[in-house]
Amino acid sequence: MANSIFLATKELTKIYDSITVLQGVSIDFYKGEVHALIGENGAGKSTLCKMLSGAISPASGQIVIEGQAYDGLNPEESKKLGVGMVYQEFNLVAELSVYENMFIGKELKKGAFLDKKEMIRRAKEVFENMGVELDVMKTISQLSVAYCQLVEIAKALLENSKLIIFDEPTAPLTNNEVDVLFEIIHRLKEQGIAIVYISHRMDEIFNICDKVTVLRDGQYITTQTIEETSREELIRLMIGRELSSEFPERVENIYKDDEIIMEVENLNTSKIHDISFQLKKGEILGLSGLVGSGRSEIVRAIFGADRIKSGDIKINGEKVTMKTPQDAIKKGVALLPEDRKREGLMLNQSIKLNMTITFIDKLAKGPFVNKKMEQDSVEKSVKLLSVKLASVENPISSLSGGNQQKVVLAKWISTGCDILFFDEPTRGIDVGAKKEIYDFLFRLKNEGKSIIIISSEMPEILGLCDRILVMYEGKMMGELDAKEATQEKILTLASGITE
Repeated sequence: MANSIFLATKELTKIYDSITVLQGVSIDFYKGEVHALIGENGAGKSTLCKMLSGAISPASGQIVIEGQAYDGLNPEESKKLGVGMVYQEFNLVAELSVYENMFIGKELKKGAFLDKKEMIRRAKEVFENMGVELDVMKTISQLSVAYCQLVEIAKALLENSKLIIFDEPTAPLTNNEVDVLFEIIHRLKEQGIAIVYISHRMDEIFNICDKVTVLRDGQYITTQTIEETSREELIRLMIGRELSSEFPERVENIYKDDEIIMEVENLNTSKIHDISFQLKKGEILGLSGLVGSGRSEIVRAIFGADRIKSGDIKINGEKVTMKTPQDAIKKGVALLPEDRKREGLMLNQSIKLNMTITFIDKLAKGPFVNKKMEQDSVEKSVKLLSVKLASVENPISSLSGGNQQKVVLAKWISTGCDILFFDEPTRGIDVGAKKEIYDFLFRLKNEGKSIIIISSEMPEILGLCDRILVMYEGKMMGELDAKEATQEKILTLASGITE
C-alpha cells in the first residue's frame, strides 16, 4: 500500500567520543512519499542516513523495516532490505567507466566471464529512463561534477530499492538536470518507493516533498506536511532563532568607480572565447550562466589552473603572467574551488594544517615551523570565522560542510590576498552557515577586497553581486548592474538570447 510505513526509526542514538550527535530520533517514512530531512550542518541528518544505509551502527535504538526490527545494519543487509543511498560525496572510481562504476560489486557474468555487453545495455537503459544522454563507456575522470552526481543516482536506480535517500542531489546540477531528477522522483513515488530527500534549498523542498522533518543539534524537532508549514517557520525551527534578512544590506561601493584592480582582455582557452572584463576594488562581481557555460573556466584560467591560449591579464595596471596557481597566489589571487573536498581540502589532514598550508613557509623558522605563530594564526581564523570544532588537531573531515568551507576561506584570508574567486561558495551549506559566509563576504568587500562569485543559485547572485556577467557556451553574453538585474534577464542571456 502506498500509504503504509516502509521504514521507521525508533529512538536512534549515536555517540562519538562521549559526544552525542544523534539523540532518540524517531521518524516514520511512508511508501510513495517524498520526505524531506532538514537541519543545519551538524544537525544529525547524515548520521541518521548513514545508519539507515548501514555505514554506521547506532549506540541504541532500532530501525524497523516493513515491520521487522533491527538493532543495526551493515551495508549489504541494508541494500538487500531495499535501502538505496545517493551520497553527497561521490563514491566513484575515476579510472573506471560509467558502466563499470554502476556494477562494482554486482558484476553480471556469462559463464565464467563478465557479461560486458549486458552491463552496458543495462547501464544505457537506466540513463535513458532518466532522460539523460551519457556515454557509459566514458571514464569518471572525463565527467563534470554534474554528471558524476547523475552516475551516483543511476547506481541507486540500478538497485531494486524500496527507499532511496538523496543527499543534496541537485547541488551540482543545471536547471534542466534538476527537472529530469524531479521527474525521476515523481516516477519512483508513483511506484510506491519511499524517498528521503536531504536539501538546503527551500524551493526544492516545497516543490518536490510531501513531508518535512526538522533536526537540530542531533535532536528531533518536528515532522510536518508541506501544506501546513512555511519557509520562514522551517528556518526558525532549524536554527532555533529568528533569522534576519538572508543577505546583508547592500551599500554603495565606498571605493572609487575608476579604481580598477584587475583587467582581463580577450582571454581565450580551449573552453572560453574572447573574454574581457574589469574587476573594481571593493566589488563583488557575479559570473552567471548554466553549468558548462564557461563560468568556472574563466577563474581557473586567471588562477593558472587552466592553460591560456591568448589574452592579457593586468593587476593594478601591470600585465601579469600566471601559468600556475603558485604564480597567482604570489600576485594576491585566491581561488575557493567548486568541489572543496577534492580540490580545496586535504581530508585526512588536521584542521590546523588545512588552515595554514597556503602560507606555511611564512611560519617556518629554518627547517622548523614556529608553533606559536602557527597557533596564533589558527586561533585568530577560528574566532574570525566562528568555526565550530572540538580541536584543531582533528581531521578536517570531522567538520560539517559549512565549517569546512570556513576553513577553506580562512587559509586564503590568512595569505593577505586582495582578489578572491568563489566557485559555488555555499554549495551544500545550511542557511545559518550561509548567512555567516554572506556577512563575511560583505566584510571583505568593505575592507577593499575584490571578489568574483560563481553561483548556480539565482538568489545568491542577485542578493550579493554589484554587477553580473552572464556566460553562454564559453562566450560572455552581457553585463547587468545589480539595480537592473532580474532572474528573467539573467536566464535570457544564459540561454544565448541577447535581445
